[in-house]
Amino acid sequence: MATRSKSSQRWLKEHFSDPYVKKAQAEGLRSRAAYKLEELAGRDRLLKPGMTVVDLGAAPGGWSQWVRQELDRLDPARPGRVLALDILDMPPLAGVEFLHGDFREDAVLSSLETLLAGQSVDLVLSDMAPNKSGVEAVDQPRAMHLSELAMEFADRHLKPGGTFLIKLFQGTGFDGFVRDLRKRYAKVAIRKPAASRRRSPEVYALAQGKLAAIK
Repeated sequence: MATRSKSSQRWLKEHFSDPYVKKAQAEGLRSRAAYKLEELAGRDRLLKPGMTVVDLGAAPGGWSQWVRQELDRLDPARPGRVLALDILDMPPLAGVEFLHGDFREDAVLSSLETLLAGQSVDLVLSDMAPNKSGVEAVDQPRAMHLSELAMEFADRHLKPGGTFLIKLFQGTGFDGFVRDLRKRYAKVAIRKPAASRRRSPEVYALAQGKLAAIK
């Protein structure tokens, strides 16, 4: 218990001294994760006016908030749509359609499909992660399962030529997942944004140019 307490204290100290946490608070953003997306999206110019964007694992809303602001900035006359989903509740964001539910449940996926009403998606974002137990043999398979579900969602709803950006954790199943992405998209890159903590095993896979047929 003492070790866990030290680890919690270290996390809290790191969190509140984190320059990205301070910046997010100063700029009114819901989470430091917004700066990961800002870097990833800015480098490859992922956002275009009028896009339909789906944000999986959205709470507390940092990514959805940043996307909504950026789309409004690009062209207020063509605001597009931002749809967000999470198992955790999320306070409302103006211009973001939020669905509260577990992405692993068919009924929740069906509700998300109803919201889309047959509209194809330009960009799928997934910052999903399972609740961590601290046991890699448990956590990594759970994380990969969520990643597979997100890829299947993109398979069904992302338009040809569309983009899929997903958080992954390096470990068992990672290489195979990236291989599967390469069969589905014209270009796949693995990125580690500056706002991602160095000691974290998280990276982001950016898959661009969804192919009309899987190779």
